[in-house]
This record gives sequence, structure tokens and C-alpha cells, in this order.
Amino acid sequence: MRKTIMVVEDDEGIRDIISILLSEEDYDVKLYPDVGSFKNEIKSMSPDLLITDVMLPDGNGLELCSEMRADNRTDQIPILMMSANASINDFGSKCTPDDFIAKPFNIDDFINRVTAILN
Repeated sequence: MRKTIMVVEDDEGIRDIISILLSEEDYDVKLYPDVGSFKNEIKSMSPDLLITDVMLPDGNGLELCSEMRADNRTDQIPILMMSANASINDFGSKCTPDDFIAKPFNIDDFINRVTAILN
């Protein structure tokens, strides 16, 4: 069975690249441009991984991560955070993602990190 990855990223170009990369690796990819659209879908889904940007137009990836970790229905879903403006050291105690990748990212490194989280 294909693993499902939900991606919350406001930049359409980055969303498209991630979709292509993950689809080529045979993942089922669900894309969301903002927190609101993601929250509408997560109620009825149980993804194998969440990839989220930190800075989003209607919220914050750190807050989303914290909400996911606080909810017993979603607290076990691995989270890969990405940002062009933050580092994992900036997160403090707000949320502890399973991994963090800085943008722009190396394609091979990105795929390797996703694979490591899912295996």
C-alpha cells in the first residue's frame, strides 16, 4: 500500500517540485496551500507523514506542529518541517519535528530524509 504524505506549502513552485519528487518515489501526495485547507482534510485522513513550511499565509507551521502533537489522533504522525528563514534551533519548545530541512534544499537530501522518516 502506498504511503500518504500531506504537504502544507504556500509557494506553488515548491509544492509542485515536492509533488513531482514524492510521486516519482511512489508516494500518494496531498497538497495544501495553507493551514486552513490542511485542517479541513486532516479530520478525515491519517497520513504517514506531514511536510510543512514554517511560514504560511494563514498560520504558522510551528503552531500546526504543536497542535498535531497535542492531539492524540495525530500525535504519532511524523513531521518534517522546512523553512528558508528559520533553523531548527529557532523552534525552542514550540514543537519538536521529526526532522527539519532548510530551503532551498538538495533534492537527493530531501528524498533521503523522507525515506528515513518513513522507514
